[in-house]
Formats: sequence, structure tokens, C-alpha cells
Amino acid sequence: MRYRTVLFDLDGTLLDHFAAIQRAHTHTMGLMGLPAPTAEQVRAAIGGGVEVAVSRLVGEARTAEALAIYRPFWDATMLEDVELFPGARELLTALKAAGAKNAIFTNKHGPSSRRICTHLGLDGLLDGNFGATDTPWLKPDPAFAAHAMRELGADPATTAMVGDSPYDLAAARNGGWDFYGVTTGTHSEAELRTAGATHVYPDLLALTPVLLR
Repeated sequence: MRYRTVLFDLDGTLLDHFAAIQRAHTHTMGLMGLPAPTAEQVRAAIGGGVEVAVSRLVGEARTAEALAIYRPFWDATMLEDVELFPGARELLTALKAAGAKNAIFTNKHGPSSRRICTHLGLDGLLDGNFGATDTPWLKPDPAFAAHAMRELGADPATTAMVGDSPYDLAAARNGGWDFYGVTTGTHSEAELRTAGATHVYPDLLALTPVLLR
């Protein structure tokens, strides 16, 4: 195999968690006396971490207030309405069997990411799970990429990143990795290609034979 390490974004790439995310933002904004956000507004806000998403939806001045509502509600409900995309478990299993290291590289809250992956039975297929608050950095900061490489003992030259957003593409560029985009998340093929992605697939099922080549 060309790749000895494969990093995966979580939301919109390996799993669908949008219903839970939408519910948490709707709950938060309702208690703040704000109109419920549309699905399009939430999709446009997420990707850069929960603080960024909340700030985009309620405004910077009320971000701290919103997070105080959002976080406990999220902790209580995050395992509801979360499911792997078709082919996700099979791809991780095949990569692991071929000797590759798999890791999550996400801007989702790190403890939440690990709790969700445990809930979905992925722990045995992962060699790392790096998320927000685990370090001072978020994607696409090069320091976050370097941290993941050190922790995994990985070589950027034999590493690939799979993601659904320009954050993931920029992280791959900053890490020196190849990038493979999927359109199961927040961005279309046109948006990913406009951002500079050259390898874009409709889903993990289509991507699997490419990564295993």
C-alpha cells in the first residue's frame, strides 16, 4: 500500500452526526430567545470547532452565554442519532488489516470524539484520536498536524487525509499529506475542487479501492 497512515475527519466523513448537532444548536438558541437555525445555517457554521460554530450562529458577544447552554446539552445527547456512513467500518478494517495506522483528526471536541468512537465500536480500529482541546491547536494549524505525526510515529510522505471540507484540505497541505475529499458532509464536489482538491469522491465506498490500491 502507498499509505502507511490514514487520517480521517469525523463528522461528515466517517459518520453522520448532523441531527444531533442541529438539535443542540436549536436547543441553545431557543433558550437564548433566538430563532431556530436552519439546516443550511448550521452546515455553513460548523467545521472549525464548536466555539467557531456557536459564534457564527449567535454572534461573538453572546458566544460564552451560548456555550454554557450548548455544552451540557451536547454531553447529555451526543450519542443520539449518530451513525457511521456506509463503508466506514469496512474501510477502517481493511486498512488496519493491510498494516496501516488509522486515526481521527478532527476539530470536534476531543473527548466527545473519543466517546462517540467508543460508542460505535471503533476503538480497536484506531491508532489515535486527535480533537479540539487535546492541544492548543485546531485544523488547519501545521502544529496540530505535526503533533499527530509525532504521536503516531508517522511519515508525512506516506500519509493521507480523508475529509469533507476545506479545513481538511488545508490541514493536509500544511501536514504534507495527500488529500482525498468526500461529499458526504458540508461541502459539494465543486466547492472542494474550487478550494484545490484534486481527488474527490461521492462517498467512502467509492474511495475505498483507491486507498487500498
